[in-house]
Amino acid sequence: MAKSSIEWTEATWNPVTGCTKISAGCKNCYAERMARRLQGMGVPNYRNGFELTVHEHAVDLPLSWRKPQVVFVNSMSDLFHRDVPLAFLQRVFAVMQAATEHRFQVLTKRADRLQELAPSLPWPDNVWMGVSVEDDRQRHRIDHLRATPAVVKFLSLEPLLGPLPELDLHAIDWVIVGGESGPRARPMQPEWVRDLRDQAEASGVPFFFKQWGGVWKKRTGRELDGRTWDQMPRERGRHPAPAHFPAVPSASS
Repeated sequence: MAKSSIEWTEATWNPVTGCTKISAGCKNCYAERMARRLQGMGVPNYRNGFELTVHEHAVDLPLSWRKPQVVFVNSMSDLFHRDVPLAFLQRVFAVMQAATEHRFQVLTKRADRLQELAPSLPWPDNVWMGVSVEDDRQRHRIDHLRATPAVVKFLSLEPLLGPLPELDLHAIDWVIVGGESGPRARPMQPEWVRDLRDQAEASGVPFFFKQWGGVWKKRTGRELDGRTWDQMPRERGRHPAPAHFPAVPSASS
C-alpha cells in the first residue's frame, strides 16, 4: 500500500502495472511518466517500465493492512486490460471480498471487458466500480458499467476533454470531474464542469471536483464557483462513509 495524493482516495494498491493506450484520455498518461521514472530509480515492480506486468506477490497485501483505508486499485494500470488473465482478476476480487474493512475503488477504460467478465467476479459491497469517460465518444462506457452488479458505480470524467451534455446518470452513484495536469496538459473549459455539476445535482448524484489541472495544478486549485466539491457516495452496505469525506444520498439509493 502507498499513501496517495489523489483527492478522492487515501491509498493505492497495484497488483498490476503498465498499460497500453486506447483512447484520447490516454495521450498524456501520468502513470506512464511515473513508471518510467520509477524504472530509472531501480524500483523492482517497474523493472519493465510501462509494459503490462502482473505482480503475484502483491495480490494478498490488503489482507495484512490493519487500518481501514479507501484504496484506489491499479492507479498505475487498468485491471481489465485484455492481457490480465481472468484467473488473476478473480484472485484480486477475492482478496477485496475478504478485506472487508477497506473500500476498494476500481477504475477502467476497458468497460466492454468489464461487462463481459462481471458475471465471473464477486461483487461485495466494499468494491466501488468506475469507468473513465473523457469525451462524448466514450459515453458508451457508462452503459457497460451500469450492466454490472457493482453496488457502488462511479464515473471519472478525467481528463475532461470536451462537454458531456445530457448524461444518463441512472444507477450511477458518484461523479468525479477533473482537468488534465502535467506537461502538455489539454485545457478544460469551466462551462463543461458547471454543466456536469448541475447534471449531478439535478439527478441527486454526489459530485466531486478533483482539479482544474494544467501544467501547474496547485496554482489552479480545485475550487468551483467559490467552494470545493468533495461529495462521496452513500454506501448501501454496512460501511459508513469515511469521516473526512461528506456523503450525500445517491440517485440509486
